[in-house]
Amino acid sequence: MENIEEKKDQLVEELQEMREKVAELEKIIVRDNRLERELQQSYGKLQKFIEGIAYVITEIVEIRDPYLTGHHQRVSKLATAIAQEMKLPQDKIEGVRFASLVHDVGKVNLPTEIVSKPSKLVEVEINLVRNHPRTGYEILKKVDFPWPIAEIVFQHQEKIDGSGYPRGLKGAEILIEAKILGVANVVEAMSSYKSYRPALSIDEALTEIVKNKNITFDPEVVDACVKLFKEKGFKFE
Repeated sequence: MENIEEKKDQLVEELQEMREKVAELEKIIVRDNRLERELQQSYGKLQKFIEGIAYVITEIVEIRDPYLTGHHQRVSKLATAIAQEMKLPQDKIEGVRFASLVHDVGKVNLPTEIVSKPSKLVEVEINLVRNHPRTGYEILKKVDFPWPIAEIVFQHQEKIDGSGYPRGLKGAEILIEAKILGVANVVEAMSSYKSYRPALSIDEALTEIVKNKNITFDPEVVDACVKLFKEKGFKFE
């Protein structure tokens, strides 16, 4: 009998210890959930703060060039949709979204007469414009973003065959975020009115990127972009 009583007492003690461990674990879970909520709230505030900076930068660029009004928001909307269609990780989607909003920040360094010139640019002026991704990189690299914003902006005019600028990067050397931004930027630009040419239709713009699919533009990005317009009813506002 004593042996049975001892075993009962031992079992009760073990159950009590287990109960205490469960209670402690529940406290840890509650604490971790609270910390996670606080972290999510802080991350949300950080995103809003960064987005505010992005919109200020956009306003500065667009004030200098009236033909860019709304350009960055439209590019960002399309680029984000492409990234989502490609099922990229959420951090890359956010990187695409924010980089798209500030991709022309390097144009603040261009003379006003070039930025707002009503006719086509001459070669010297084109070379100055082609340096804007580098200038944008130099500005943005000073900010500690949660995403590689500066590098995405630096690469957004690169082409997979090496014909882009300013570094002539090829294929896998180019970030997928920059490849997406590059396609979205081209489609929006071609379908918008410029002082030196009328706007193309969306179909014409899509035909152009399809023509250059796997030449200058990443094929997966092009396919996702075309699918958005042709099958999923995507439209610029």
